[in-house]
Amino acid sequence: MNLSFFDQFSSPSLLGIPLILISMTFPALLLPSPNNRWITNRLSTLQLWLINLITKQLMITLDKKGHKWALILTSLMIFLLLINLLGLLPYTFTPTTQLSMNLALAFPLWLATLLTGLRNQPSASLGHLLPEGTPTPLIPALILIETTSLLIRPLALGVRLTANLTAGHLLIQLISTATMALSSTMPAVSLLTFLVLFLLTILEVAVAMIQAYVFVLLLSLYLQENI
Repeated sequence: MNLSFFDQFSSPSLLGIPLILISMTFPALLLPSPNNRWITNRLSTLQLWLINLITKQLMITLDKKGHKWALILTSLMIFLLLINLLGLLPYTFTPTTQLSMNLALAFPLWLATLLTGLRNQPSASLGHLLPEGTPTPLIPALILIETTSLLIRPLALGVRLTANLTAGHLLIQLISTATMALSSTMPAVSLLTFLVLFLLTILEVAVAMIQAYVFVLLLSLYLQENI
């Protein structure tokens, strides 16, 4: 029984071929395709409005130099948002529950922000490792602490996204299993657990959106430190 709870996090395959790439590229089909018309339909208008809103929210924390990253950050935000939300549908797979995938997204982007700072303003970027006014005896320890905190940033990004989505999926499966098991013996309790499951599903929708936003927001904050 315990093993079956974690089967949902294993990458699906068909005829021995992993389907994770298909599940990662499927959200792109939901995005509006280029068109010569200003307004095509209400769905495209809503999607364009949402993309514009996301871009504005992400660019608030960045100055004009960071606006060059608008396309990358907005695309990443929409990508994570669609994958997280589609993963809540029945009989679907959520690629962002895989730590390897989240680290593959977090590490290159974090490294890019770090290299951008070292190239454009090396003194200011290295100055973050030693706060101003630090007593001389504490300088070696603080440099070590700040360097460690800097290096674990991509790991924290990946683990945060993986842990929150995995915990939510496990809770939904546990409560849904309890609801089905109690439906024949204790209908009243089963109805109560179904209500809890409904509220938890709404919470998970919010968590899926918030975690995608937090992931990209932290990357934008790292970028702001280095530009």
